[in-house]
Amino acid sequence: MGMVPSGRFGTVTLSRAPSLCRSSCLLPPLETLTLASPRRCMLRRSPLHPILRAFSAASVPTISPASQEVRKVPVKPQWKAAIDFKWIRDNKDVVAANIKNRKSSANLELVLELYEKFLSLQKEVERLRAERNIVANKMKGKLEPSVRQTLVEEGKSLKEGLVALEEDLIQITDTLQQEAQCIPNTMHPDVPVGGEDSSVVRKMVGSQKDFKFAVKDHLQLGKELNLFDFDAAAEVSGSKFYYLKNEAVLLEMALVNWAITEVSRKGFIPLITPEIVRSSVVEKCGFQPRGENTQVYSIEDSDQCLIGTAEIPVGGIHMDSILLESGLPRKYVAYSHCFRTEAGAAGTATRGLYRVHQFSKVEMFIFCRPEDSDMYHEELIAIEEDLFTSLGLHFKILDMATGDLGAPAYRKFDVEAWMPGLGRYGEISSASNCTDYQSRRLGIRYRPSVSDLSPTNAKKGKGSSSAPTQFVHTLNATACAVPRMLVCLLENFQQEDGSVVIPEPLRPFMGGLQVISRK
Repeated sequence: MGMVPSGRFGTVTLSRAPSLCRSSCLLPPLETLTLASPRRCMLRRSPLHPILRAFSAASVPTISPASQEVRKVPVKPQWKAAIDFKWIRDNKDVVAANIKNRKSSANLELVLELYEKFLSLQKEVERLRAERNIVANKMKGKLEPSVRQTLVEEGKSLKEGLVALEEDLIQITDTLQQEAQCIPNTMHPDVPVGGEDSSVVRKMVGSQKDFKFAVKDHLQLGKELNLFDFDAAAEVSGSKFYYLKNEAVLLEMALVNWAITEVSRKGFIPLITPEIVRSSVVEKCGFQPRGENTQVYSIEDSDQCLIGTAEIPVGGIHMDSILLESGLPRKYVAYSHCFRTEAGAAGTATRGLYRVHQFSKVEMFIFCRPEDSDMYHEELIAIEEDLFTSLGLHFKILDMATGDLGAPAYRKFDVEAWMPGLGRYGEISSASNCTDYQSRRLGIRYRPSVSDLSPTNAKKGKGSSSAPTQFVHTLNATACAVPRMLVCLLENFQQEDGSVVIPEPLRPFMGGLQVISRK
């Protein structure tokens, strides 16, 4: 794709960010999207960091377990996760089963091998440091010249050996971190094992409407009601982009305002987030694309990406922070535009508004204590159920199987609504409990209240006590993904005359409009 002429303006090239964990398949050639920018910024593909992160996609060179050799000069990771290597070693069988069930490419044996080498090397480094200190202490007093010279030579030898070992320790530490970041989160014991077809229906809400006329899909309805234009958008931006027009514009704004209003009433703080974030934040949130292609647009010649969900900037809002327990839970409801490559998406099942490159979404996010995350997961799916029920939709809630869980998810519930025009159920929402997977990468902890301290874990200071910090748990859930909600509303509330009835909860946000009719 050529660069767009921009006169005095620069250009911004967006590319699909590659995954940094190994993939069984190599990615196809990079696709780029070039946009005008108000400042000169020549772009290329975002530089790949060769660490094996559990987030976004192209194959990276790895260490062969058979060779039992560490890379000679590994690149230092840009960030490090607080991974509990001892727990991984002590629960090897559990971790191995989890990796297998998720069909992850993580190399557990290599991680354990590197960890043992790390411990051995660390022990040797500490031994040499102790010996060097002993030699240094011996040289403090008055000594015979010959004795001092011997100690000087011994100290020099120890220093040289220590420098070499410390370099090796840095290299093996970085390589260990790179490999371990590919290991996915643990799973809730009730998660079904298998592919997406193994997911279990938790609940069915409502029933399919009995139409007495030939049902139209949202594409036909949108064309007849003059609600959107895919053809013009394809000329301007490419496939899977669209213009919303007339009442569809009001309907999107109504959905966003309705969702934020309803969720805010439940104690969630409203946010509008940045839509460009640092690549490292995307990685720390644990995103790993499905299949062989990435879903992330990266900005060339920068360390930034376009967000695919507000989960990313909201997850980063308390990055590298210690929160007070009294301030938990922290609940946010965030509005943003989202950008996804939707690589590999094709066919009638993804036509129209169902799968697009840019869309608006309202996302819920919770930071909480570890013991509360299961409870808040149930709260999030209950909020979603209330929202979609109030609109009169027919949907099912599924407990998603291991093969459909992303690396961060401990457990995930999906909501699939009936879309009569498409003749199938389609995903409109999900709710995930990521436990401490994201917080260990983002560095988000909390300090337990003083009242919860016991004599064994209290740390006394000047007139106060404090407990060791702990990692928070994070959860996210979709309150409203606008395009798919438009599909549901147009197809489920169509009338025989071609009009579409607006669900009552949305009417106050549309100036009282009740029906979308032909012009």
